[in-house]
Amino acid sequence: LSHNDGFAYPLNPEDYSLKWSSEHYPAFRSSNGEVSNLVEYLDIGMGFGGLTVALAKQFPEKLVLGMEIRAKVCEYVKLRIEALRKDFPCQYQNASCLRTNCMRYLPNYFKKAQLEKIFFCFPDPHFKAKNHRRRIISTSLLSEYAYFLKPGGKLYTITDVKELHVWHMEKCDAHPLFALESKSTDESVVAATDEGSHASNMPEVEEDICVRIMQEETEEGKKVARLGGRKHFAVYRRLRDDEIQLNKVLQLWDTDTIG
Repeated sequence: LSHNDGFAYPLNPEDYSLKWSSEHYPAFRSSNGEVSNLVEYLDIGMGFGGLTVALAKQFPEKLVLGMEIRAKVCEYVKLRIEALRKDFPCQYQNASCLRTNCMRYLPNYFKKAQLEKIFFCFPDPHFKAKNHRRRIISTSLLSEYAYFLKPGGKLYTITDVKELHVWHMEKCDAHPLFALESKSTDESVVAATDEGSHASNMPEVEEDICVRIMQEETEEGKKVARLGGRKHFAVYRRLRDDEIQLNKVLQLWDTDTIG
């Protein structure tokens, strides 16, 4: 994991409720001092904040939060959002960022079924096999993300590393709480569990504007485009309870699939 020099975090989401309005979204403060809306769009590993601010502009009624473990990068995004709010009054009030370790402390900030969309844009591939446990998409972490997502909520991934894209799809396809919604049209990239991925009747990628934003507005995405690289993405839907297959739930407890 990236080096960090320690940071404070709440014991539970209720302990942080007033800080959402005082430090992150003052324009959304209600009469009781808390925010009138909850954070629903989460950008994990936000980098320099390109996706966070683009989503805030596209969806002004939604609270968008970027999370990042690197202190200086998070401070940069904070100043970027403050500048945007100053330059464009009444805009970007729904954007904010927070420094934390997302692999450890998401339960300290979010409630069950609170989030509508979670984004993972160009995460660290951790190429060495001994570091695969550090990847932001894993079976155990997907269970955590499913807890925070509303039924029908979406999980987005994008990377320029084909090997990592295959890993993302294998883990998501095998997880009983997620179904493939759409993916990049690269015929050479096929998830190992495609047959059981609930992928039938997938909508066209163009129908989801978040896919375009994820490809075009992130700093890393722009860099990949300049270098002529390929972007591999996938979108998964959090299943409702009545859609979950029992056999896949039982497979989740197989020790060979945990990771």
